[in-house]
Amino acid sequence: MDGARPSGPAETVVESSLDTALRRLGHTAFRPGQREAISTLLSVGRCLLVAPTGGGKSLVYQLPATLFEGTTLVVSPLVALMQDQVDALSSRNVAATYLAATLPPDELGRRMASVARGAYRIVYVAPERLAQRGFQTLVAGLSCPLVAIDEAHCISEWGHDFRPEYLQLGALLAALPGARVLACTATATPVVRDEILSQLGLPPDTPQLVRGFARPNLALRASEVSSAKDRAACVDAVLAECLARPGAGRGAAIVYAPTRRAAQDEAARLAGRGWNAAAYHAGLDGPTRERVTRAFAARELEVVAATNAFGMGIDRADVRAVVHLAPPGSIEAYYQEVGRAGRDGAPAVGSLLFSNADLPQRRRLLERDAEGGTVDPRIVQHKWQLFLELLRFAEGGSCRHDAILRYFADEAETLAGCGHCDVCLRLDADPPVSDALRTEMVRKALSAVARIHGRFGLLAAARLLRGEKDERLQRARLDETATFGALRAHDEEWLVRLLRRCVTAGWVDFEGSDRPVAVLTPSGREVMAGRRPARLEIPTARRLVPHATVGAGSPRVRPGEIGEVLDSRAQQRFDRLRAWRQQRARLDAVPAYVVLHDRTLRELAALRPARVDDLALAHGMGPSKLARYGTEILALLSAADPSP
Repeated sequence: MDGARPSGPAETVVESSLDTALRRLGHTAFRPGQREAISTLLSVGRCLLVAPTGGGKSLVYQLPATLFEGTTLVVSPLVALMQDQVDALSSRNVAATYLAATLPPDELGRRMASVARGAYRIVYVAPERLAQRGFQTLVAGLSCPLVAIDEAHCISEWGHDFRPEYLQLGALLAALPGARVLACTATATPVVRDEILSQLGLPPDTPQLVRGFARPNLALRASEVSSAKDRAACVDAVLAECLARPGAGRGAAIVYAPTRRAAQDEAARLAGRGWNAAAYHAGLDGPTRERVTRAFAARELEVVAATNAFGMGIDRADVRAVVHLAPPGSIEAYYQEVGRAGRDGAPAVGSLLFSNADLPQRRRLLERDAEGGTVDPRIVQHKWQLFLELLRFAEGGSCRHDAILRYFADEAETLAGCGHCDVCLRLDADPPVSDALRTEMVRKALSAVARIHGRFGLLAAARLLRGEKDERLQRARLDETATFGALRAHDEEWLVRLLRRCVTAGWVDFEGSDRPVAVLTPSGREVMAGRRPARLEIPTARRLVPHATVGAGSPRVRPGEIGEVLDSRAQQRFDRLRAWRQQRARLDAVPAYVVLHDRTLRELAALRPARVDDLALAHGMGPSKLARYGTEILALLSAADPSP
């Protein structure tokens, strides 16, 4: 499919008719970006629209559908949303219906017959229907001016919410060559956006409109908790701040839990504290889920404790808080869920809680196939990296809003500090280090990246700042520069965390695929040169992103312990690992650090992994190291400490 798609009868649509159609649908004005997206769809015939939850994406396909002759198809996985939108359109005298497996067979048959007669202007279709022969036959005889694809990120195998049935969309569009195409999503990075176009068969020059990610009314926060008691106290504090007390009528809150059991337990706990609360998850029967959804939308519930099964298609404007009891699977999932707060534009809070247990729990969820099959290890590894990106976001260091906008490549809306996320508030309060010292540290860190620009990774920059011996630095004669040892008072781990925060701030980036190297961005050069402020929170002395407890019977590893203090048994394991490393280095004729770094050995000694997969939780244990050394390390640790 190359060039613009044929436009058919839609060519007669002119800009002047948009305002009339807007009023017919019950709106008085376009939201930012809506008119541009509609105009692009009319003039080019195809468009990929990325806008956040609640950003008004549905109007971008509903309005043109009322202007075009024929039947517009809208593919959506959200049956509740389909029904709500069909009801709203019908109330505006727009003929609309939906086709989904939840309908009784006779009703579904009647609706499909009416669709074949051209009785509807808009038809919503669940994606699983695309593969059914009866629907394919129906489409072949349909006059269809527009196909709109909601939640388009579901077609990407590398996204956070891949759904195989979305792969049928390419065949659908091929069967409707005269239709315009609008792909909509609330969460898609540049890589996922490109894959959406590829999977749909749309040309690479298809306009991509990224709008409305900035939500300055949301006060985003991330807090580390060490116990269930801490977690409950954080939830209670946010509810008291945002909703005052049960029955106060100040809006609602959503508490996202990582498991069904956690959602049930939290709903029961909150109900016990007087809140009108309910649980929601996929394990509940259909009528119960429907009852909770309706009660929440009707403002009969104050709090819903739920898994990620809740929220898509829910349009309640007065949600004052979204709390995550544990990190979800990715930044995309997090921002989609937290974006359900504050849709009315009034202040709202998004609170993300994380703890030591999150890493092994998330790994188990990724590796567990709900149907008992084998999970593709490539997909597991990719989703694991998405999860680690979210943990790096939680560690923070720069304005949380700006970090998210940069993640989605929405640079135009960056705020240079929102002023009310937890990081901005700490930066504006009395800092633990002076502005001058913070600026000096950041500029030195960026100077190190400038020295290794395009040649090495962050670890080399950290070693340059630390003033450590490294053959790469010596070969490049970087050990002779003023940057060598410029921050020697700090250990390697702290320096890497500082550099990662520079990545989050958009001052450092990576190039290359197999072995990415660090590069200084134009904005990073501005900060390094003193032409822009170094607005960055300096890492604390203790580690903020937690490590996991792994292996049967493993001792709990508290943040900050790894790489710093080992107990006597762990010290023995560390010594054995060092001796093994020396032997391997001699056999491979390489320096010891090429085998594994001290930090990796310390983490392995503290974590005491029991499986090959557990080894990956240690810093520096990537796929190649696992394949090369994993079996040897496990055997050595087992021999060193046979009784867990």
